Amino acid sequence: MNKWITSLALAAMFAAGTALAQESKAPPPASVAAPQATQPVPAATAPNVESIDILKQNQAERTRDQPGNNSPTWRIVKEGTNNYSSLPGLESGVLIQPKAQFPGQSRATTAGEAWRQYRNGPLTAIGAGLILAGLFIVIVLYFVAGPIRNKEAPTGRVIERFTPVERAVHWTVALSFVTLAISGLIMLFGKFLLLPIIGYTLFGYLTYLLKNVHNFVGPLFAVSIVVFFVMYVRDNLPRKEDFGWLIRFGGLLGGKEPSSGRFNAGEKIWFWGGLVLLGLIVSASGFVLDMLVPGIAYTRGNMQIANIVHLLGTTLMAAGSIGHIYLGTLGMEGAYEGMRHGYVDDTWAKEHHDLWYDQVQKGEIPRVRTQQRPGDAPAPVKV
Repeated sequence: MNKWITSLALAAMFAAGTALAQESKAPPPASVAAPQATQPVPAATAPNVESIDILKQNQAERTRDQPGNNSPTWRIVKEGTNNYSSLPGLESGVLIQPKAQFPGQSRATTAGEAWRQYRNGPLTAIGAGLILAGLFIVIVLYFVAGPIRNKEAPTGRVIERFTPVERAVHWTVALSFVTLAISGLIMLFGKFLLLPIIGYTLFGYLTYLLKNVHNFVGPLFAVSIVVFFVMYVRDNLPRKEDFGWLIRFGGLLGGKEPSSGRFNAGEKIWFWGGLVLLGLIVSASGFVLDMLVPGIAYTRGNMQIANIVHLLGTTLMAAGSIGHIYLGTLGMEGAYEGMRHGYVDDTWAKEHHDLWYDQVQKGEIPRVRTQQRPGDAPAPVKV
């Protein structure tokens, strides 16, 4: 008897469950159907295919029929719609940027993913190519042409080429730039070169440290560029002798270095193109990335553009600086002593900057003085 009662109870429960399941799958009555959108959604925030209200209705139906399937909701998210968020700030209600496509990409994807692929792909390759090209040119110059040597022996009489203040400003620019270049290159190429060797933990600590160093040294570099410009702009103005220097490629054609003033045409190109133009581009884009420029909307798109500009500018500047550093150290005899100690020998001045040397000898540059080094023979007296 108990078995019959138990069987009847189980059958009744099964029938009731089946009826409830069929009722839940039935379409809702017209009187309780979800209302359709009565007002059009603005074009700036509406998805491309369906309105937000319809997507919400679809999500409700999908949740009822297929629990756990959130495709309508994610369709709204992927459209880049600015929904409600209690967090302050621009685009805080946008979880995913709309689709976009950068140069070199075969298909459009979300803007954040498109930028990431572009930054880690073509941009990284371009940056590496520029720096490797600079290194290649320097290596060829060193092993094929060789360092530039003085043709005559030193006289023992030295001339002040750079004052202590000028050297302090130059080394501030140089050291801050080297710090920024090393930290930036590690953050750019480290995931491909260092990460497989040192692992995620150490690489994470290293890049976190370098990021903060980069952010604090950047403003110092920008300010030092402005001071450097004010201090050296007069001597870097174009002059007629610069054309002849460029025609003969600084002495590579003709065997003798062309005449030049305090700075030759090559140094002036680096001053205006490398330091002033690229320096300002790098500094301005860096300030945007640090969110230090007032009046700019710090949206994801603007920050991505600033990052691309910053990366291209810094790699170009780093590639050019390789040649500048080479000529200022190994590439030219006596050049490093001029910036390290401030003085150059008469022979070096006559061979590389003869017009400037003539101005010194005539007294046309009163702030430049000459001095004897300890142990040097007395300089001949001009009659």
